[in-house]
Amino acid sequence: MKLFKEIVVVLLLVGIITGCSNTGKTSSDAITYSNPLPVAFGDPFILSASDGKYYMYGTGGVEKGFGVYSSDNLVDWHFEGQVYSGDQPGSWTVKNYWAPEVYEIDGRYYMLFSADWKVNPTGELENFRIGVAVGDQPTGPFTEISDAPLFDPGYPIIDANILQHEGRTFLYYSRCCYKNPVESEVTEWVRAQNLFDEVEESWVYGVEISNDFRTVVGEPVLLLQPPYSMDDPQTEWESRSVTSGEVNRRWTEGSFAFEHNGKIYMMYSANFFGGENYAVGYAVADNPLGPFTKAENNPVLEKNVATGGEVTGTGHNMVFRSKDGEKMYTVYHGRTQKTGDERVVFIDEMRIDANGILTVDGPSTSEKEL
Repeated sequence: MKLFKEIVVVLLLVGIITGCSNTGKTSSDAITYSNPLPVAFGDPFILSASDGKYYMYGTGGVEKGFGVYSSDNLVDWHFEGQVYSGDQPGSWTVKNYWAPEVYEIDGRYYMLFSADWKVNPTGELENFRIGVAVGDQPTGPFTEISDAPLFDPGYPIIDANILQHEGRTFLYYSRCCYKNPVESEVTEWVRAQNLFDEVEESWVYGVEISNDFRTVVGEPVLLLQPPYSMDDPQTEWESRSVTSGEVNRRWTEGSFAFEHNGKIYMMYSANFFGGENYAVGYAVADNPLGPFTKAENNPVLEKNVATGGEVTGTGHNMVFRSKDGEKMYTVYHGRTQKTGDERVVFIDEMRIDANGILTVDGPSTSEKEL
């Protein structure tokens, strides 16, 4: 009996010592997931909110507006419902609600988005502008702050993105390809191959806006566009939709800017968003309005079917950090053989090394730890 009591005491002490020394996560505590996530969004955007939760917004899922999913761990997502509804009395919008991004500022939540403008006297087929809506909760409801778009540059624009830098606010957006034919060596090559008569392009611009998101400060600055020459190292990957004969457009869109070690990184997408060649690259600048230099290791995210994978159409990404700030992730949409034409959401870890080189650990479909 005495021996039994001594054994019990020893086991209890071992358990106490082991429990006290194991202050980190054990392997059984690790959170694992696999792509794609069970969310059918295009242009996904994740807000890491002050309430401790993650909120994901994106294109699709609801009629004439935007919905949101919430999560405590980036793996299990709960649909919270529609948070913004367009085409309402007093709204400047009418259809095609795309690419929402939500920012938490001073206890309020600001949504930037693209939609077709009701003011369309010439009957343009693409009449996109950028608007702002505000809510008191990440789950909305979001209400437009004006009965007009943020501004009218005179051509259709989409894919709003915001960078707050040294007390100032900068807006990035993409000019649509619509009615923007561009002469280049690529265009000349395309004509010589009897693929298309002209090539339209979309370009990324930046402009300062007021900190209350209501007015534009100064004039827009052209920051990124597809390469001009055939021998440019970026031309091959940024022109695949055109050179393959798929469409007569070259896109530079879906920009997302963030700061890292004193530099401004801008990630962007190229090629047709509805095709397999949609891919992501990045450029770096010293200032929010450039000039930006494209990275030599582009693209950093693209289809993987040629290497035995099943993912295509990877694009329109954004970047966020884990709650402890230790890891950097990118969220983007893509397609798999199983999902077909439907865009679904992927999350993969992203790194920037000591030399400033950005890489993405994806597209992945195998089980991974967050």
